[in-house]
Amino acid sequence: MPLEKYRHWVNALQSDSKRPAYLLIADLIEADIEKGFLQARDRLPPLRELADLLTLNYTTVTRAYKEASNRGLIDSHPGSGSYVKGKASMLPLRNGSNVEMTMNLPPEIDDAATLQRIRDDVNNVLQGKTLTALLRYQDFGGSPADKDAGALLLGELLPRPDIDRILVCPGIHSALVALLSLLCGKNGTLCVGHLVYPGLKAIAAQIGVQLIAVECDQDGPHIRAIEALCKSQQIQALYLNPTIQNPTTLTMSLRRREAIADLALRYSVPIIEDDAYGWVPACGMEPVAVRAPELTWYVNGLSKCFGAGCRTAYLYAPNKIQAQRAAGALRALSVMASPITSALATRWIQNGTVDRVRAQQRQQSRERQQLARTILAPHHPQANPDGFHLWLPLPKSLTLNPSDVAVFLRNHGISAVAAAAFCTDNNPPAALRLCLGGPVSLQELEQRLLLLRDVLQQTVNVSMI
Repeated sequence: MPLEKYRHWVNALQSDSKRPAYLLIADLIEADIEKGFLQARDRLPPLRELADLLTLNYTTVTRAYKEASNRGLIDSHPGSGSYVKGKASMLPLRNGSNVEMTMNLPPEIDDAATLQRIRDDVNNVLQGKTLTALLRYQDFGGSPADKDAGALLLGELLPRPDIDRILVCPGIHSALVALLSLLCGKNGTLCVGHLVYPGLKAIAAQIGVQLIAVECDQDGPHIRAIEALCKSQQIQALYLNPTIQNPTTLTMSLRRREAIADLALRYSVPIIEDDAYGWVPACGMEPVAVRAPELTWYVNGLSKCFGAGCRTAYLYAPNKIQAQRAAGALRALSVMASPITSALATRWIQNGTVDRVRAQQRQQSRERQQLARTILAPHHPQANPDGFHLWLPLPKSLTLNPSDVAVFLRNHGISAVAAAAFCTDNNPPAALRLCLGGPVSLQELEQRLLLLRDVLQQTVNVSMI
């Protein structure tokens, strides 16, 4: 984009002299992305040229780009410049006529008997004799009962889990924060796929961890690309989201899992296995942790197989000593998991409520995915039949980039997430992620998908004018 197009930044800086200039520049970048003035993959002006235009020193502009990078707005690489990442829309849930399809929520429970069972469990925990004890500080990592429940659930995918290696955490996200801090630290490096969960990008930016992207295919990350990084010692750890990957919905093959485990063992590279969707499909896939237990930090939880508000997760460490190390990091970051939430999760696991909810959510997801496949068939959506989000490639005839399409959809009342929000290599594919779960009935979803189909066709028509 020509430098002249940034002259409105000069006036903006002159009109607001109270705030630091570096913060104002980051605000201007964010505002221009929101307006569509800056698009994903747009190259920002070189630091010295922008400094001359704004009559600022080089250090201030460098700091501004760093601030924008920390907010997840841009990527900067020495020698290649700074590029816009794009930004996922942040709209209120179900606000007015808006069709909210950005938050990846499981379908909500609609069975009256199951809901009553959950209410009864909540009442029993809150009215029981142990309530006072649950309001106190607890030993970090969960009580023996909570760890036993975690072992029961983890045992569906991991053989005979050892409770001494289990830590009960306040959600998968908090476990990832602790693991990136522990394994990578500030200025460390983490190998990831070219598309990842946006929360991981935010964590890395906050801690100061550099994400090094590798290309992926239908089976997962390319082995040769990972090995090249291992040989050059450019990475501290490898992040995997192997089952119903967010956003692509792909599940890594068993052969690829075995190859990655073998590679990690040969080069002694720690693995962070984020298996948030591991319990979603009816037939779970063997985790990488089974093949490389001495190097893998396995994390799973109830947010995707019960409810996002149930912030209970289970971190399975490579051994007891490593579990103690992780406990120290988690304690410093979050003190402890909520004892009340953990007690509820334990009760629901032990009395079969989690199994019951998963079965109902799985059935709802299958109905929703079938509906989406039928309505969006011309666009060839990519999804797992038991999952509750889909990856929608955009038509090749479309001249608008995905961020433009997301803005166009938002203007027509539909919130979707463009590929740029997940991209780690400044080359987002032409695709959107759409979520089918949350507080919406099958009939409402059908109306939304029909509207989406019509709006997508309208977008194609607009781009061809």
